[in-house]
This record gives sequence, structure tokens and C-alpha cells, in this order.
Amino acid sequence: MKKVYLDNTATTPLLPEVRTAMLPFLEETFGNPSSLHDWGDAAREAMEVARAQVARLIGANAEEIIFTGSGTESNNFAIKGLALAQQNKGKHIIVSAIEHFSVLHSARTLEKWGFEVTMLPVDKYGVVNPEDVRKSLRKDTVLVSVMQANGEVGSIEPIGEIARITRERNITFHTDAVATAGSIPVNVSELGIDALSLAGNQFYGPKGVGALWVRKGVRIIPLLDGGIQEGGRRAGTENVPAIVGLGKAAELATSNMPARIKHFTALRDALLKELPAKIDHTVVTGHPRNRLPGNASFCVEFIEGEAMLMLLNSQGIAVSSGSACTSRALKASHVLIAMGISHELAQGSLLFGFGLDNTSEDIDYVLEVLPAVVNRLRQMSPLYAKFIKESKGVT
Repeated sequence: MKKVYLDNTATTPLLPEVRTAMLPFLEETFGNPSSLHDWGDAAREAMEVARAQVARLIGANAEEIIFTGSGTESNNFAIKGLALAQQNKGKHIIVSAIEHFSVLHSARTLEKWGFEVTMLPVDKYGVVNPEDVRKSLRKDTVLVSVMQANGEVGSIEPIGEIARITRERNITFHTDAVATAGSIPVNVSELGIDALSLAGNQFYGPKGVGALWVRKGVRIIPLLDGGIQEGGRRAGTENVPAIVGLGKAAELATSNMPARIKHFTALRDALLKELPAKIDHTVVTGHPRNRLPGNASFCVEFIEGEAMLMLLNSQGIAVSSGSACTSRALKASHVLIAMGISHELAQGSLLFGFGLDNTSEDIDYVLEVLPAVVNRLRQMSPLYAKFIKESKGVT
């Protein structure tokens, strides 16, 4: 049976070059980077090389990079740490309604700690209007967080415009770039932001490692109590093999990004065009043009996404239905609901995330298998039966 992995939004495979770079630090070069001997020196030096590689990926200075355990930790660190560092100025923060749960739940935690949270709406494509940010700012606003792109529907946000608004008021601006860093060009100076989160497994690095960039001079309160690692900002012995892998993945993404974007975009555009033509009552979600190169997302009417996933999996095709962090919750996506999509339609979401190994033959296989899957499920769907009756004028 043909096997097609199209869930690269959830995670990407480890590149051979990344694995090779990591291996010495799982074997002979095992020292603790805080140790004052040769073993520790080798680990520390490798970690600083990785720090510089990650910094180059996003146009930052190496000393501004803080290594973390994941994109989720980076977002928690940013939202809580940046807000707490400024609570003497005010306790109002702003986030968008389509943020990852690591941002939304962090904001809710801050509410329990006495902060106020404003949730920004999005349009039908999942895009924030910068003027809504401007209108939501208050004298006590200390933090705004809007993701650079939504990994679920692919829409890219107007981060530069929002940053200009926050800079006018000297308000700290964080962006979750987990979906963008390593996938599209990201330059923190050009964007004008103050903090950015990223994760290695989104661009062919290892799982369980991420980074938070904080502009020099911006105060942040550490979340972990302990030692003085990461300049005293993130306690705990660093995961050196994973950090080295993150650095190598960042280096490869920096040099290979134009070719990757070209490859992903061709596959994305083909599926966005051909799938709705093959399956009626299929809605493309996200912005039609300004979207991530490897993201093709849809809602298929009258059936549930999880059922499609299981039947596609039985045919060797791996995709997702919404965010990987919520795919087992069997709930309608909060992103799609925020975009004004009904609960019924949102239940039928499908997300295709393209990777380096995917080809046009993979799309052909999807277009061969998925229509039969949809037809089979619709034959069992009471919603589809009702629709057919109504369309024929039967009551």
C-alpha cells in the first residue's frame, strides 16, 4: 500500500544532516555545558554555535536567543514572563481569538492572576485587522500577542502593521512564529516586534526543543526557578543534542528556504484547485493567496473530519483535522469558529501539510482516494440525507 505523509504541520521528520549533527552529543560529547572542564566546554561551544544558527534564521542577535523545551514553553514564557515583568505599568493584554492554546491558556492564567484580556476578532480568512488592535489598546495595556501565521488554516497575519501600532504606544509585542520560522522568511528587525517563539520540529529539527527570542532591553520574568542557565532566564540543564539539532535545522532552513517554498507552493496550489473540483460541497479555509506555502486546508460538508482521517489512514494517507494539539478532543476548531464557520461545517475540517518528500503523485493519490472516502461517509450521514431531501423539495 502506498504511504503518503501529509501531516507536516503537526511535525516534520528529522533530516539526516540534523541527526548526524546530534549524534556526538548523545554519545562521546555528553558533558553538561555548565561544567568547567573539556567535556562541558565542548557542549557549551556547540550550544553557542546553535544559538547563532537560530539567530541567523530570524535576523536576530545570538545573545537574544533563549532555548526552551518546545514552542508551547516559549509561548508560556513569553505571555506570562513579559506581562509579569510589566505589571507595575498595567495589567491589560491583547491576544487574537485564533492563537494556539499555549497562548490562549496562558492569557487565561494571567486573568486568574488579576490581568484583563481582550480577545481580537478575525475576518472570514482568519486575519486580524490592525485597526482592531489600535482600538483595543488602553493606557494599561502592556502586551499584545498575535501569531505570525495560523498553522491550521495557513493565513499570514499583518504583523508588521500591528508592530507599527504597538511601537507608537511603546507596548511590547510578541508573535508566535512556530508556523513560520524555518518555513518563510522571518526577520525580527524588519517586523519590528519585541519577542518571538519558534519550535524545531516544524522545520525538520528534533521534537522537544524550541526557542524564544526577546529583544535586548525588553524585560522578562523567568518561569522556572533554579540555576543560571540561559543567562539566568531559563533554569535547567540544557538539552544539548536537541539544541544542536535545532541549530542545524535552522542553518539548513536558512540556506534552502527559496527552493522549499517553491516546492511546497506548487503542491499546495494544485490541491487547493483540484480538491474542490473533485468533491462538491468542499470549502477552502484560510486566505486564498496570503497563506503558508505548505498549507492546504478545507472543510468538507456533512461529515466529520475524524472519520475522514481514519479512513484515509487505512489507505496509507496521513493528514490532520485542525491542530495536532486538539485533534483528539473531537471538538470543533476554535480557529474555524472564530472565522465564522458553523460548528457543523467546522467538524469536517481537513488539513494537508506538505513536506520535502511529497510529490505531485501524492496529490494524485489523495484525489483518487478521498472522493470515495467522502462518498462513503456521506451515505451514512443524516445531515447529507437531509440536504438531499431538501434539495429535491422533499419535506
